[in-house]
Amino acid sequence: MTIDFEKTDGLVPVIIQDIQTLEVLMLGYMNQEAWSKTQQEGKVTFYSRSKSRLWTKGEESGNFLYVKETHIDCDQDTILIKVTPVGPTCHTGSRSCFKTNFNQNFIFELEKIIHDRYDHPSEESYVSKLRKKGLNKIAQKVGEEGVETVIAALNETDVDFVNESSDLIFHLLVLLREKGKTLADIGVNLEGRHR
Repeated sequence: MTIDFEKTDGLVPVIIQDIQTLEVLMLGYMNQEAWSKTQQEGKVTFYSRSKSRLWTKGEESGNFLYVKETHIDCDQDTILIKVTPVGPTCHTGSRSCFKTNFNQNFIFELEKIIHDRYDHPSEESYVSKLRKKGLNKIAQKVGEEGVETVIAALNETDVDFVNESSDLIFHLLVLLREKGKTLADIGVNLEGRHR
């Protein structure tokens, strides 16, 4: 599909979405030149209406938006770009220009934190300490937390159940990282089963 820049006087809206959390980060505009530069460089470049020039997001702050997927809507006049953001997207320092909370999406942020602990281990990090104990210990922790979650579901308060469920999911994320898998792998598998 090609983008119909003429329909909208040369500028089309561009929705920027975090590829991992699916959070909408911002809305900008592109002309043909900004679209071409974005495709060539793999970093999002907008046409700034206030500056009347091309503007690569992060050109001053270093908070680039690295393109992972692009999609054009059915009318060919709006672009969705899924990105990996570096740092906050909004000029105010917020992750999103819409100031949305992570809520259920925090699990994806937690996955990033765990991956960072693997890539940059530190003595103070629980993840680093657990990783040093190896696959067997990590798998054992998932089993222990699973049992504690069941016990909490059957015999304890809702607060206890949520706490134990959180421990289980955290340790499962560590086990996934240890095995070189991600939440995306689980999502693809579940989607395949749903079909």
